Amino acid sequence: MRCAHVASETIAIAAVFQALCAKLYKLKSQNLNFINYKRLLINENKWRASRYGIDGRMIDFGKQTEVNTRILIVELLEFIEDVVNQLGSRKEIDYIYKMLEGGTGADRQLAVYEKNKSLNDVVDFILEQTLVGTQA
Repeated sequence: MRCAHVASETIAIAAVFQALCAKLYKLKSQNLNFINYKRLLINENKWRASRYGIDGRMIDFGKQTEVNTRILIVELLEFIEDVVNQLGSRKEIDYIYKMLEGGTGADRQLAVYEKNKSLNDVVDFILEQTLVGTQA
């Protein structure tokens, strides 16, 4: 079960954060304000993301309701769309759509656990995935 998803996923997530920073800077330079939400609310969504991954639901604070996490990720990608090409990270951002279709590293780890019921096998899988492409 060898695949090179780890590096592609890491780079894609870094590209999203880069684009998000660029987008927020762009809005700030246009003198646009942001809504600041309480840390308690942010922490709730962080917990939901950690617990349920992309198949869970998070709170959309603007709509004041729970929303499928995948929908929120697509909304985030739409939010940063106008800065992606300037940053030269189109390919990396597009990989997020592949993650939404095929699952994440966490999904693959859960599959290993479900198959073998062994945390040791999960650790071995993580190590193997981390080393993909580093050995000659």
